[in-house]
Amino acid sequence: MIIRPGLDARLDTLPDYPFARLAKLLGAPPNDESIVMSIGEPQHTPPAMVAEIIAANASLWGKYPPANGPLELRRAVTDWAKSRYGLPDGLIDPETAVLPAAGTREALYLIAQAVCGDREGGRPLVLLPNPFYQVYAGAAVMAGAEPVFVPGADGPTSQPDFSTLPPELLDRVALAYLCTPANPQGSVADLGLLDRQVATARRHGFVLASDECYSEIWDKSPPPGVLEACARAGQGLANVLVFNSLSKRSSVPGLRSGVVIGDEGVIKAFSRLRSYGGAATPLPIAAAAAALWRDEAHVVASRDLYRAKLDIAQRIFGTRFGFRRPEGGFFLWLEVGNGEEAAIRLWREANIRVLPGAYLAAEDSEDGNPGSRFIRVALVHDLATTETALGRIAAILGGA
Repeated sequence: MIIRPGLDARLDTLPDYPFARLAKLLGAPPNDESIVMSIGEPQHTPPAMVAEIIAANASLWGKYPPANGPLELRRAVTDWAKSRYGLPDGLIDPETAVLPAAGTREALYLIAQAVCGDREGGRPLVLLPNPFYQVYAGAAVMAGAEPVFVPGADGPTSQPDFSTLPPELLDRVALAYLCTPANPQGSVADLGLLDRQVATARRHGFVLASDECYSEIWDKSPPPGVLEACARAGQGLANVLVFNSLSKRSSVPGLRSGVVIGDEGVIKAFSRLRSYGGAATPLPIAAAAAALWRDEAHVVASRDLYRAKLDIAQRIFGTRFGFRRPEGGFFLWLEVGNGEEAAIRLWREANIRVLPGAYLAAEDSEDGNPGSRFIRVALVHDLATTETALGRIAAILGGA
């Protein structure tokens, strides 16, 4: 007998990934003249030290890396977090509370497999912001949980507040995803909101997964992080995981180097799961990553370049399309009436590829899809390309 395994029925409940949906919408793939602003792939020149350190450690390609990463990398991450957020000594133990990962997408997906066991009252729930990074939804569904989409407390450009949800719902939650600065809107959760999110996770016994991959790309002031809220509240890192990455911070998305910091018990379980299905960080890459976490000069230079692109956007758009400078990250979240129609026009008339906001959000029973009126525009190119593209967007889409 030949057995032909079928796809898990849970996959049928998920829409195509946003970029697959965009490819179907636009038809033709990008060409050499296209300006691709649909994907958040940093185009800034990576620090020279990356290639130098990897080359200097070339002999280590012949060794299997430890699943939990070398201690030097975990210490570098710990030292960075302590300095960045003003954390007390001992809050983060690099031996037990830090876990390197192959970028954060893998880690954000796999964490649901580790923590979404049965909850009292039935199928576990996973809280997601709406709009949201689509990996969260895939992780929840494939872990057998039910996603619960939580709108921003002040509309589709704001952060959700999980503490306002009904207690009986929160008691069924196994995992809650938070993204600050938010993808796609660029909004930042203030420290008071982070305090409430941490307290809610602890009160109701779920894991708060804070995706802070854009934490080092900010406009006016550095965004607070969940680790700060933990330091304020006491109880160590209980119920909290923070995910961060060098992709955006250091403009090295191809390095695939991320990190998870948090609750030692959850990290231990997560590490055990990843020993079966996770990708360990190769040792030459880990050496480069440790050096990047210990250097701030390249981060400051990159952040200044993103600010210059925001200056261009503000000059071109003014108050049109509901333009607002994002507090963090490098996406513009522009209100254009119909995101899909705008994406088609920009592709056909200007060879510019942007992402419809509806592809980054889920239907709400009351208000429809909160992203349907928006497009997400990634400011990842050089200044000249950015100015050209934004000028074309403004000219084609108009706006009062």
